[in-house]
Amino acid sequence: MQGPRPVVLSGPSGAGKSTLLKKLLKDYENIFGFSVSHTTRQPRLGEVDGKDYHFVTREEMQKEIDAGEFIEHAEFSGNMYGTSKGAVQAVQAQNQICVLDIDIQGVKNIKKTELNPIYISVQPPSIGILEKRLRDRKTETEESLTKRLAAARVDLELSKEPGLFDLVIINDDLEEAYSELKKVLQE
Repeated sequence: MQGPRPVVLSGPSGAGKSTLLKKLLKDYENIFGFSVSHTTRQPRLGEVDGKDYHFVTREEMQKEIDAGEFIEHAEFSGNMYGTSKGAVQAVQAQNQICVLDIDIQGVKNIKKTELNPIYISVQPPSIGILEKRLRDRKTETEESLTKRLAAARVDLELSKEPGLFDLVIINDDLEEAYSELKKVLQE
């Protein structure tokens, strides 16, 4: 895992990680590259295999995990998610800074590796605002929304652990959050 120091973006679903990441990759496409995660869940409308995720079967993913091909992996809502060594190496091979979008379990797992990224937590201003963002997406059932909000509460509580993150960005205003993200990455 040679190359520039990677960046880990973490935070609950709906905090704005993907929006910030898309802006960053658009504005600095030659500098940053996205590590495409693997998942066993079905693609959502408009998602592209190999771009948004590597969509794989549970059997395929478990086989690669068992072979030691993953830096981190976790299960959420009955689906597996993970970051393969190959996905990070593919970005580094382009001589780009690798950006990983990882949940809190993944952050804790990566802490046990030699990856040594910059850890950034993107958080909503409140659970109420997070719920509104998730509802406005219109991609969640009541059951999945309840699960996501419960996971977000745990995520936000765990993220308070001292030393876990190098930076916490409260995404209340997108432009302000993006400015904060750029500032830490320019350093």
